[in-house]
Amino acid sequence: MCKSFLPALLCALLLTLGGPVRAQEAPPTTSPADLRKRLAEELDKPETQRRLANPSGRLLNPRDNPARARPKPPPPKPWGYAGEVGPEHWGELSPEFKLCAVGTRQSPIDLRDTLKVDQEPIQFDYKPTLFSVQDTGRTLLIKPEPGSSLSLGPRRYELQAIEARMPAEIRLNGERHDMALHLLHRDAEGRLAMLVLLMQRAQDEGAEQGVLQRFWAHVPLEKQLSERASTAADLAQLLPRERGYFAFMGSLSTPPCTEGVLWLVMREPLQVSEQQLEVMRRLYPNNARPVQPAGGRVVKESL
Repeated sequence: MCKSFLPALLCALLLTLGGPVRAQEAPPTTSPADLRKRLAEELDKPETQRRLANPSGRLLNPRDNPARARPKPPPPKPWGYAGEVGPEHWGELSPEFKLCAVGTRQSPIDLRDTLKVDQEPIQFDYKPTLFSVQDTGRTLLIKPEPGSSLSLGPRRYELQAIEARMPAEIRLNGERHDMALHLLHRDAEGRLAMLVLLMQRAQDEGAEQGVLQRFWAHVPLEKQLSERASTAADLAQLLPRERGYFAFMGSLSTPPCTEGVLWLVMREPLQVSEQQLEVMRRLYPNNARPVQPAGGRVVKESL
């Protein structure tokens, strides 16, 4: 019988493949070496491997093989600012974007009925830095080198990226500015802070915002490309002289619309030239999410 001349493992494999081994199937003249060779050939067959994986022949329960039962979700659909991928549809484009539709602390908002208090001043530590400018297909994204930050109380937020919006997403008592820069910051624990620099066309035709001009000089020639500056820009020169600001809790204003973001909106707008506005107008004249319900949020304003 099987046990008289085969190792236990080979015997078990024979039983799996064909059931009980009878004397006539393995005559005494067949050597163990021959049987091992035949078994190896049999085991190489795809149908044999399938039978070994599921010897009972029953249909697999999805719980037995979660990898097969749960196909990978499709990648999120591209999002944009108009049509079927516009802001009103973001929540439908992917489960990851659900908060865009159901969130209760979404951004941007119209800053009305603010609570004027003696807010702690924002401490800026913005330094001259090299940077790159990328045309993402939705906006112009400026990526400065690490090293610049802002602090509010004991919490320090590192500057991550700068994005341009036209028109400005945040409104002040219904008023909308020509453009804005969103400066995204992150602290050591992953908390996000969004500093907003509002921009409006200067009355003086010769006025320019110097740092913005440096950024615009490195706008790529095509979408999805990036251009790196060879000399540094002094980010401290982006800040307005008057440092009063609004503060409220909101979300990212682009998918996935993550909530729990601290928004800091500088009250004094920057003066920019018509030519500087025209650069953004030619590329992305409307990449601003509409204002969202304030939902009773407290908005604090510096005295």
